[in-house]
Amino acid sequence: MLAGIVVAALLRVPLAMYLNKNHFLVGKQQPAFYQIFSNSLLNIFIWVVCLISVKLIVDRFRFQHYVDAIKKEKEKAELNFLNAQFNPHFLFNSLNSIYGHIDKRNTTARNMLINFSNMLRYQLYDCNSNTIGIEKEMSYIKNYILLQQIRKEESLIVRLDIPENIRGFEIAPLLFIAFIENAFKYVGNDEDKENIVDISFQKKDDTLIFKCYNTKEEMTPAKITHKGIGIANVRHRLQLLYPDKHDLNLTDDENFYEATLKLQLI
Repeated sequence: MLAGIVVAALLRVPLAMYLNKNHFLVGKQQPAFYQIFSNSLLNIFIWVVCLISVKLIVDRFRFQHYVDAIKKEKEKAELNFLNAQFNPHFLFNSLNSIYGHIDKRNTTARNMLINFSNMLRYQLYDCNSNTIGIEKEMSYIKNYILLQQIRKEESLIVRLDIPENIRGFEIAPLLFIAFIENAFKYVGNDEDKENIVDISFQKKDDTLIFKCYNTKEEMTPAKITHKGIGIANVRHRLQLLYPDKHDLNLTDDENFYEATLKLQLI
């Protein structure tokens, strides 16, 4: 700032000398160079200080307004967090009560409720961090598939392939479930042909490969799965969490739908 003031004062000197000689002090004694320079330096310094003071005052008010807005958002987030802590507690207590009222001979319903409770606990508590152990993610997927297999028709063929080397590393939670949900949602139910949901994981070096394939009904509108908000959210999360480290390919054929996701783990 000081260097700028000095340079501006030096640039003002020849201009002031020219104006004095030809306009303001014609035929009179001209001020010396150092006089014009010192006056210019003082004049510019005062204006700069005034402008900077105004700028600092304006910035102070803007910053205070920003801080107040942040405090309100923080208080709102804390309140929402406290509410979120209360609601799951009530929900799990309700699930326990429902479980206790299910006939002990109805093992199917009891197991479904236990699987659902485990899935819910995973989503509410384990998924709060950016990464999660791959073993927990695979357990969540297995519970979801078990629920869907019970709900769907017996004609549905479900294949799940999770090799032994899918362990010992972390990954962003809930990246695969949107594709698996869509597979069960849009899989065909034609009794005259095979209705298949095929889910597989592979780990090659530092790359995790996920594939999810499902057959479709012939009357299913084309491209319908591309409009799901779940797929859009996964795309956005991949851009944020795995920039330049992922490859997502979606194949929407007339008779089948397939999603292939490759993640670079390092």
